Amino acid sequence: MTNVESLCPSPQERQQRIVSVFDDAFCDLIKGDPRAMRRKFRKMAADPFAFYRGSTCLFYADMGALEDRWADERTSRVWIQGDLHAENYGTYMNSAGVLVFDVNDFDEAYVGHFTWDLRRMAASLALLAFSKALSDQTVQRMATAYARSYLAQVRHFHEHEGDEDFELGLNSTDGTVLEVLEQARHGTRIALLQQSTALAGTERRFREMPGVRRLDSDEEERVRAAYDQYLQTIPEDKRQESVSYTVKDVVGKSGMGIGSAGLPMYSLLVEGRTQALENDIVLSMKQAGTAAPSRVVDDEKLRDAFEHSGHRTVLSQRALQAHADPWLGWCELDGRGQVVKEISPYEADLDWDGVSEPDEILPLLDYLGQATAKVHCVADADSDHTIVPFQTEEAIIAAVGDQDEAFATDLAEFAAVYGALTRDDHRLFVDAFRNGMIPGVPGEEG
Repeated sequence: MTNVESLCPSPQERQQRIVSVFDDAFCDLIKGDPRAMRRKFRKMAADPFAFYRGSTCLFYADMGALEDRWADERTSRVWIQGDLHAENYGTYMNSAGVLVFDVNDFDEAYVGHFTWDLRRMAASLALLAFSKALSDQTVQRMATAYARSYLAQVRHFHEHEGDEDFELGLNSTDGTVLEVLEQARHGTRIALLQQSTALAGTERRFREMPGVRRLDSDEEERVRAAYDQYLQTIPEDKRQESVSYTVKDVVGKSGMGIGSAGLPMYSLLVEGRTQALENDIVLSMKQAGTAAPSRVVDDEKLRDAFEHSGHRTVLSQRALQAHADPWLGWCELDGRGQVVKEISPYEADLDWDGVSEPDEILPLLDYLGQATAKVHCVADADSDHTIVPFQTEEAIIAAVGDQDEAFATDLAEFAAVYGALTRDDHRLFVDAFRNGMIPGVPGEEG
């Protein structure tokens, strides 16, 4: 698919490239919260897959330097998830009340080459397979199976009506995917509320817990004002009854995951559909970062289409997710774009710990290929159709033509080579990090 080897002329130059890309992508976050970013880097140091998850910026710096035979005028400008890897699949309750298995995490979503999602996913499969001591032949089979499933589903969307009705749900899946759905189905709103809230007299409030902080009056007023802005971004057909949306409590949090480290976050407890205490809703308001693909997509018109990163994230998610979260919206706080969404009790992530053998993995990849095709081709009814003004499935089929097997082979080759490069990158990163080569990151005494 590409000459990945050209990205690494020597270990020294590759290490310098890693440090340079990280400095450019993370410098503001490092300045804002250096200790949080140091924690992020320590998590990335754990293993190559953790490094890969946290280094989306490096992946896109590499993609910007490589040729892509499948990208033309249209297929280079489709909605993509932006950080598609093997752990970014899971369940959600859609706006129609249906529990579905799908791609999740749209923080890096943008417009770019459709192959970027597939390449990122395929390379993650190679890393996952290596961690399970699976052979190179099995890696090839995994990536090929994923690509074939993806293209078959894209062709189905191209040839049939009713794309928006396609779903991977309780009645249309089996095996590992069905198990994840059943796990999510057992979630309850009251159990979620009991984890983070408690009754204070006749009302709920957030618990005093590690990682949670109370806001002073000025900060709380700013958050509530931002929340009022957010309410205007909920599509009319997804608005709840008038009793909903009353804010009961607000607290501050810090993003602790590999992707969200250093980003300010807030939790808001609001009235749900009714005044019953078990129907309260927990919303997150999180500062949106710069999408990694946007660093290599040179399109001023596209950048101008978004008010800020929060707006970009929400429009992208609606374009990628059929029947998107009815609470999903955006606002601005202290001059920075925010994403607001529900913390749902019906979310369960795909867990690879119990999926280790090829006869377990290959059927699962058939579903993951279908899920990827769905996000590329099936948008929410409230998505913005002017940014990508064509049918993605038609554009992809036109670009691939009758070369399905060549496409699958290219993807498998990329997975193997870029997976090996990432394992080397991990070692170079750990060496750079532990020796203080990343600018602005405090040492162990800092």
